[in-house]
Amino acid sequence: MVSKANTTILTRSTGVIVAILLALLLTACAGKPLVPYSTSYEPLDLAPGNPQGLEDGRSRFREIFCAINQDHGTDLPDYMPCGEALATVGTEATPSQRPVDLGASNRNDLVLLVPGLGYQCIKNWLDHDNSAPNHVAEYGYEVDFLEVSGLSGSPHNAKMVRDYVLDLPPQQAGRPLILVGYSKGAPDILEALVSYPELAEKVTAVVSFAGAIGGSLLADDATLSQVNLLTKVPKSDCDQGDGKSLESLSPELRKAFLANNELPGNIRYYSVVAFPDPKRISFGLKSSYRKLASIADGRNDSQLVFTDQVIPGSTVLAFVNADHWAMAVPVARQHKFAASTFVSQNNFPREVILEALLRYLEEDLSNEP
Repeated sequence: MVSKANTTILTRSTGVIVAILLALLLTACAGKPLVPYSTSYEPLDLAPGNPQGLEDGRSRFREIFCAINQDHGTDLPDYMPCGEALATVGTEATPSQRPVDLGASNRNDLVLLVPGLGYQCIKNWLDHDNSAPNHVAEYGYEVDFLEVSGLSGSPHNAKMVRDYVLDLPPQQAGRPLILVGYSKGAPDILEALVSYPELAEKVTAVVSFAGAIGGSLLADDATLSQVNLLTKVPKSDCDQGDGKSLESLSPELRKAFLANNELPGNIRYYSVVAFPDPKRISFGLKSSYRKLASIADGRNDSQLVFTDQVIPGSTVLAFVNADHWAMAVPVARQHKFAASTFVSQNNFPREVILEALLRYLEEDLSNEP
């Protein structure tokens, strides 16, 4: 039984988290959207032969996601109908009608998830139950977290990615490696691949999962002192790092990186884009959503414009009806007070989308020459 004193402490701790995140996110008043929200993906070009080298994998991904949802999605947390979870943006190809294998994995991939800015700071408070990796483990998929410095820049974290992979024990070192980068974790991965060829040769696939590939315009207005507030989160396990986290999220720097560096050609690249209906933005993220809409585009997830989440030359798998946090950070499941106030739209079937992602990759990579 939880005592009244403990309940008060928990509520106050959650209040501290909310206050810190409000300071980081409620940065400015916003005006009229520069580009209103719509279900058009222009200026992104998914037509065959497009100059960005993108492929459209949405139709098959939707088939896989919906098959999982129908088979066992209702038994998993935060169930959402397929058509609600995956946004219908533009026109998708006709479904293939091919069967979806829902059995055990036939591959031996090791999947490493690289989290975003500040995860190291909030992970102990978040008390994440690791439910999505645990779920896919039932089907033979091994997914681990590759933790990087929460408040350091991408060059620093790139070396951490490289060192982690090169230090894998012998029984894991020879397995096909899939790197999944959420938010700032995605540019951390790309910098690692470009900077360390010995890492790139071990990687089979890279996924941007609401990744900050083109940076975030919000980073240009945020301050280091605001970001460093994350070190004050109850149970925080992070320090101020090298102080270059915001610099690494600068759109100018990220776009220069993409322009000046060629990504390794031996790797397959995929992008899962957060593309929420404005009604699906949590209360605490509405201010940053409106700000991005007023200076860039209403098609944003509260932190990133949708076009800035796509790796050049990648296969676009889905436009997901979830805000930036709902994609990967299950705050509401562990913290009911936050769910009723700050993260009011945090529910999303993360187990289903991770399983769908891994099943798509298994199918696609197995068809490689």
